[in-house]
Amino acid sequence: MKQPLPQRLVAEAIGTAMLLAAVVGSGIMGERLAAGNVAVALLANSIATGGALVALILTFGPISGAHFNPAVTLAIAWQRGVAWREVPAYLIAQLGGAFAGVGIAHLMFGLPLFFASQHVRQGHAQLLAEFVATFGLLAVIFGCDRFKPSMVPFGVASYIVAAYWFTASTSFANPAVTLARSLTDTFAGIRPVDVPPFVIAQLLGAVVATVLFRWFDSE
Repeated sequence: MKQPLPQRLVAEAIGTAMLLAAVVGSGIMGERLAAGNVAVALLANSIATGGALVALILTFGPISGAHFNPAVTLAIAWQRGVAWREVPAYLIAQLGGAFAGVGIAHLMFGLPLFFASQHVRQGHAQLLAEFVATFGLLAVIFGCDRFKPSMVPFGVASYIVAAYWFTASTSFANPAVTLARSLTDTFAGIRPVDVPPFVIAQLLGAVVATVLFRWFDSE
């Protein structure tokens, strides 16, 4: 039975907050322990993010669908999995949760609540990477959900861990994550000025994946 909207929104906010706490917190921990070895820091960051995704999707999926991502919510609404009238509330919950998660990660490591990132992420290669990352994420979600829904948490987590390594951008693939990470000048950060192109590339990737899977499902 579908949960009432307030419960779903709280699940989306908490799940997104915990995801961002995992992404940013593991980036800080990895960078501190890696002694300047960026590859080791990225490995720690990607493994922690993948582990958190499995746990969080399994936990909150039965309540809200565990989108944790505006691009996913918009794509699922397009597929009629979420009512369009509920989409703005989902997006607000995800954005609020994302910023809360960044702030919590900072406080856990004794950093200021928020501080703007200076991490440059720009250029056509980075934008193509975000398009590919988000297209692949939506393809995994739609494909797994179509044929074996119980495998969605594992498919999503596996893809994101891989995409950390095979995309030039380290696979943000999430507008809420991207916006929130602009306020952390740590390993996971992105300059605020680089955020809008990233979000546009992510939304385009989501649109193309959704159109493709709507075509797969057509008669």
